[in-house]
Amino acid sequence: MSDRVYIFDTTLRDGEQSPGCSMTVPEKLRMAAKLVELGVDLLEAGFPIASEGDFEAVWAVGAEFPTARVAALARCCTLDVERAAKSLERAAHPRIHTFIATSEIHLKHKLKKTQRQVLDEAVAAVELARRYTDDVEFSAEDGARTDPDYLEAVSKAVVEAGAGTVNIPDTVGYSTPKEYGALIGRIARALGEDAIVSVHCHDDLGLAVANSLAAIEAGARQVECTVNGIGERAGNCSLEEVVMILKTRPDQYPYRTDIRAEHLYGASQLLSRLITFGPQPNKAIVGRNAFAHEAGIHQDGYLKEKTTYEIIDPRTVGVPEGELVLGKHSGRHALHQRAQKLGYELSREELDAFYYRFSAVADQRKKGLMDEEILALLREAPVAQQAAAD
Repeated sequence: MSDRVYIFDTTLRDGEQSPGCSMTVPEKLRMAAKLVELGVDLLEAGFPIASEGDFEAVWAVGAEFPTARVAALARCCTLDVERAAKSLERAAHPRIHTFIATSEIHLKHKLKKTQRQVLDEAVAAVELARRYTDDVEFSAEDGARTDPDYLEAVSKAVVEAGAGTVNIPDTVGYSTPKEYGALIGRIARALGEDAIVSVHCHDDLGLAVANSLAAIEAGARQVECTVNGIGERAGNCSLEEVVMILKTRPDQYPYRTDIRAEHLYGASQLLSRLITFGPQPNKAIVGRNAFAHEAGIHQDGYLKEKTTYEIIDPRTVGVPEGELVLGKHSGRHALHQRAQKLGYELSREELDAFYYRFSAVADQRKKGLMDEEILALLREAPVAQQAAAD
C-alpha cells in the first residue's frame, strides 16, 4: 500500500459551519488561495444546496484556481447532486462528495428509513454523480457508530456504483483509536485497491487527531481536516497537527503528505483574521505559545540548545523563531540574554540585583513583562546604566 496520505481540507465547508466561522465568498476565496499555496490535495469549498452563498463560493473557487481539486458536498438525493454538479462546472478537477447517514440511531430517529432504503439511495446518488464527474466520494455519516457488517455492504455497493473514495466519518467524535482503527482496517481490506478509504474525525472527546492517525495505520489514505481544527461542536481533526506528526515522527508514522508546512502558520493566521476567533494560545503548532518558553529551567536549556525543549524548528511551520517570555517563572540565563539584546552587559553581581528587581515586579503581574518595562528596571541600576553607556 502506498505511503502517500491525501489531505482533504474542509475548512471552507465543515469548518465554516461552526458558530462564528461563517465566511463571505471573497473571504472564502482568500482562504482558498492560502490553502492552494499550502498544498492541500482537495479543497471542499461548500455545500451548494445549503445557500446561494455556498453555491457561489464553490463556483468561484473552481473558476479561480484551475489547478485545484475542488469538492462540493451533496446529500444522497437528486436535487443535491445536480446542484453540486452545477456549482462545479467551472472547476477543472471537480469532485462530488455525497453522503447519507448509516448508523441505526440516525436511520431510526432522523431518516426514518430502513437499511435497504439507505443503501439504494447511496448507490443511486453515486451513479448520478458519476454522470457529471469521474471523481466521486461517498461518506457514510456516523460511520463509526454503524453496524460493521452493514457499513461494509454499503461501502462495497457504492464502490461498485463508481465511487473512488469511501469516507467513514466519526461524525460525533465518539470513537477511540483502537476501535476506530479496527473498523477502518476492516473496510480497507474489504475494498482493497478499488477505492481510497477516507476518515473525517470530530474532536468531541479530544481524539480526532489520534483517531485519524490510527486510521492511517489501518489503511486509510485520505484525512479530512481543517485549519486550526475548526468545525462543528468541538471541531475537526486539526490539519496542522496531523501533518506535523507525520513529518516529525516518520519513525512511528512512515507516511507522507504534499503539504508545504512552512505555510501552516500563515494559513492559521489568515483564518483567524477572517473568522471571529483564533486558536487557543496553547494550541499545538500554531498557537501563540506553541514555541514560547517562560519557565527558567526550560529557558536555560533552550538557550544552550534549542532542541532541549523544541521538537519542531518553528521556521518549518512558518514561525520566524521561538520566543522567551519573561515572567515570574523566568531564570537568570534568559534575563541575561534579554539584557544583552537590549544593550546591557551585566556582571554577575549586576545580574543578581537585576534578577531580584525583576522577580519582585513579575510576581505582581499576571502576564510577562514587555521590553520597555525590562529596560526601565535595567536603568534603575547606576552600574548597569554605566555599562550601557560604555
